[in-house]
Amino acid sequence: MKLEISVHALKLKNVAGAFKGTSDPFAILTQVATTPGTQPKVLGKTEVIKNNLNPHWVKVFYIDYELGTPIKVAVNIFDEVTKGDNKGMGSAVFDIGECLGARGNVKAKKLRKGGTVFLSARKAQGSGLMRLQLKGTNLKNVEGMFSKSDPFFELSKKVSNAGGLTWDNVHRSPVVKNNLNPAWETAIIELSTLCDGDFDMPIQVSVFDHESSGKHKAMGKFETTVNGFVLAAKNGSAFDLLQKGKAVGSISVVKAEVSGVAGVEDVAEQMKNTSIAAAPVAAVSSTGVSSGSPNFVDYTAGGCTINVIVAIDFTGSNGDPRQPGTLHYRSSERNDYEKAIAAVVSVLAKYDSDQSFPVYGFGAKYAGAVRHCFQCGPQEEVKGVSGVLDAYHKVFASGLVMSGPTVFTEVIETAAAKAQSSLDMAQQRGSQTYTVLLILTDGAVSDPHATAQCLDQASDSPLSVVIVGVGNADFSSMQFLDDAAGPGKRDIAQFVEFNKHKHNSASLTSETLREVPTQLTKYFQSHGIAPLPPLQRTDSILQIDDDDDEEEIDLTLDIGEDEIVVSGGGSSFVDGFNASR
Repeated sequence: MKLEISVHALKLKNVAGAFKGTSDPFAILTQVATTPGTQPKVLGKTEVIKNNLNPHWVKVFYIDYELGTPIKVAVNIFDEVTKGDNKGMGSAVFDIGECLGARGNVKAKKLRKGGTVFLSARKAQGSGLMRLQLKGTNLKNVEGMFSKSDPFFELSKKVSNAGGLTWDNVHRSPVVKNNLNPAWETAIIELSTLCDGDFDMPIQVSVFDHESSGKHKAMGKFETTVNGFVLAAKNGSAFDLLQKGKAVGSISVVKAEVSGVAGVEDVAEQMKNTSIAAAPVAAVSSTGVSSGSPNFVDYTAGGCTINVIVAIDFTGSNGDPRQPGTLHYRSSERNDYEKAIAAVVSVLAKYDSDQSFPVYGFGAKYAGAVRHCFQCGPQEEVKGVSGVLDAYHKVFASGLVMSGPTVFTEVIETAAAKAQSSLDMAQQRGSQTYTVLLILTDGAVSDPHATAQCLDQASDSPLSVVIVGVGNADFSSMQFLDDAAGPGKRDIAQFVEFNKHKHNSASLTSETLREVPTQLTKYFQSHGIAPLPPLQRTDSILQIDDDDDEEEIDLTLDIGEDEIVVSGGGSSFVDGFNASR
């Protein structure tokens, strides 16, 4: 899935030096290398904001994200120096999965040099570009008697947050100096950024007089849409620029061209028979371009949490856990069960706000009776990866006798019931949950037909089942799980062999979890459950935990006029097999 990310900062330390005014910050975003064989990639540079220690950059960056694949982005902030080297103001590294799992899809990091940097991640919607050129006429001077205003404009889209509809700034033009009839240069803007691909989404155009202090003066504003821009350019009409309800000049659209949109070759041609008023506000019917169906990011943005349930195989085929070389043997290095637990749970935990996980076992005897679903450890739920591993270890001191056969049905039924109960309670609170059951086993199920039937029944609950095969058994008969869904049933199962990915935790988690986002979306859509409005997380209430301090990364950037190059460092390899959060 494609994401758009943006950054802003608060209370940066002024590094301009004595008697040199206030820093002019800009940021460079780099996707660091997180897996072997990859290289860091510079995503781009924000605009420079003059004399401002609280910059809100409007530049948006795009990345591809897949659940289970670790992606980290380094944000390096500099003070622009026109003569000499730019001065560093701080840097931070963000885990994109943690951003998506955070309230409002926003994470914050403290900077050692002072201040806080914020990164937000959102679903990129729509496709294509808009080329937009605006011209002002007879703007009202707000500069004073002896000089003229230096106008620039900003574009903001209307977005729905938990606190209601708000304006989100998405573009800022260059400044035209000392001119009340400014002709701004053509802007090229991603439609996904400008309007989420919806040509009728309200857009606010605000004009300001640029002040070197950063306290820009409002010169007026108006509202329109992408459709409005296109038709205004076609008809040669202008928008009244309004300040407190009164016209303070006009803005004409010299150019408004849309390209690269699937199914829309020429928007202006489509609208050639449509008339337009002088100040259109969503005046035109939709062009047929929509923001698309909801996806995984829409649900997490609305606060949907992912619950995790772990089920571990204690059948006799695992071998005597006291003997080196057996699958449950515990030594100074983690065994394959421990590695798989750490890797998969650490990824899903980013989307679980309370970090509490039930842990079950199956395939062992207690008091002479085989149990196919029993609680591991003394607690009904445990905290984090370390809690899951501790519950796993405590089973071996509980008096169990490793037995058989290998039966998944009871843990699947238990997980499905818990998943449905969790969603029901969440909806009563006005929120949403989805559950992932992680099963770790050393062999094939004893009754494939019964397992397939159980999965079909569980498919009507908010549940995905991911199964990791540990050890050297012949798992070929387990591949039926990937195709086990009956007619009209939702496919909820994924099977992966650990040994095929044992040297790369990212490969394991990517393969194990890649179908979960689609399964989650299909469940909610098939039950008519829409994503909740995006949660709003303001800077004033954002909690910055101690472990969210700036993460050190050895990254050296060469900043040229036309290109930014990573000349050193830029690696932040993720070893999920030894995760401990």
